[in-house]
Amino acid sequence: MKSTFINAILAGISIALGGLVFLSVESKVLGAALFTIGLFSVCSFGFNLFTGKVCYVFQNDRKYAAALPVIWVGNLIGTGLVALLASQTRAAAALTEKAASMCAVKTGDSLMSLFLLGILCNIFIYIAVEGYKTIPHDMGKHLALLFGVMVFILCGTEHCVADMFYFWMGGAWSARAIVCILVITAGNCVGGVLLPLLRKLAAG
Repeated sequence: MKSTFINAILAGISIALGGLVFLSVESKVLGAALFTIGLFSVCSFGFNLFTGKVCYVFQNDRKYAAALPVIWVGNLIGTGLVALLASQTRAAAALTEKAASMCAVKTGDSLMSLFLLGILCNIFIYIAVEGYKTIPHDMGKHLALLFGVMVFILCGTEHCVADMFYFWMGGAWSARAIVCILVITAGNCVGGVLLPLLRKLAAG
């Protein structure tokens, strides 16, 4: 479990680095593309990202499922560490302002909207992660990550780990923010298992 937790912290750090570059550039399209560094790091180094791991919960045993809350907490800590570092730099003011603006949109949204956007997000994440795992060619693997990540960001969907970083960076944690993150997490869970279950059903 120690290894699981440390690799979860590393995954949180990876996604936060993606969030950091997203906040740092003016172009949303460029930011979405560069955000891919987060999932690329997770998949390449075998880190434990909640939104990726949850996609395969029904294909594994109870021990796998029991590790998911540990991974979620590790991701939360990892994102917080990057936000803490960034908050001590000259870029802090601009990063905090943009993150706080993003967080205001999230906390001002309805819980149903956040839940549905969480579902849509993890459909894209499953496509990216499964593509990386199964496509035999390196270019295809990396295109799966690139398109999966870019599309989930450009569509405005909600990724619980990325949002953890934005709440840390924006100094926007509150009771409402915690509820929003939990609802988004639930949506990510549903979206993550949707395609795997439908594929299994289609295969008979």
